[in-house]
Amino acid sequence: MTVGFSGEVAEHYARFRRGYPESVLDTLQEYFSLTAADCVLDLGCGTGQLTLPLARRVRSVLGMDPEPDMLRLARERSGARGPANVTWVLGADTDVPALGALLGRASPLAMAVIGQALHWMRHDALFRDLLPLFRAGGGIAVLANGAPLWQQDSDWSGALRGCLAEYFGTELTASCGTAEQDRIRYAESLKEAGFSDVRSTAVSYTEELTFEQVVGGLYSAVPAELLPTAEQRPAFEGRLRKALPAVDVFPEQVHVSALVGRVG
Repeated sequence: MTVGFSGEVAEHYARFRRGYPESVLDTLQEYFSLTAADCVLDLGCGTGQLTLPLARRVRSVLGMDPEPDMLRLARERSGARGPANVTWVLGADTDVPALGALLGRASPLAMAVIGQALHWMRHDALFRDLLPLFRAGGGIAVLANGAPLWQQDSDWSGALRGCLAEYFGTELTASCGTAEQDRIRYAESLKEAGFSDVRSTAVSYTEELTFEQVVGGLYSAVPAELLPTAEQRPAFEGRLRKALPAVDVFPEQVHVSALVGRVG
């Protein structure tokens, strides 16, 4: 997992990436029978949007990410008096075997959760590497927290997609692991790796975004090397504002899905 989400991109990520509905966490807790004695792994944790709320439900959480700036901001989000049961670990999906050796059989995981980051990972190998790390009934949760802003079924999203394609000189087709075909592929891979009772649940709601939130969301998703510079941003944002409808808020239909599978 190598992604240029450092510096200002990480700062926008911390500020503009939304968290997950409590009902989704309730579903994970019930499915994996999570208790106050359990340890979970948040792989590709970013700035802690899942790590911190999970810490209120279990004994300990490992928040693991390959980007130091993400982990720095995660620590800042948790505050000086943040949860004592969270450990921030620098590492990628390819480091999971080493993590398993560190944990040992005496400290099995109850769950590994991956929140809209699996598209950056080698999921087939990852699922196989994670399989021996779980306690009985534990397993993997792959979460999708809504389609990218430029891939949604709305007029303003289509206008945004066209503007970005012109600006970056490329057609924007990536679904970031949120499309139905992605979820089917991940589900099949979980089964092939040896996980059982593979299923998917979903929660949908509507959120209204300001123009600032649309721009901030974009900046949180652009690799650092492609992020418009401070000098370029006024012109870039003016271009976006001209392309989008002349409204104050942009309705976003957020579809949150949880794909889960467990060991016997």
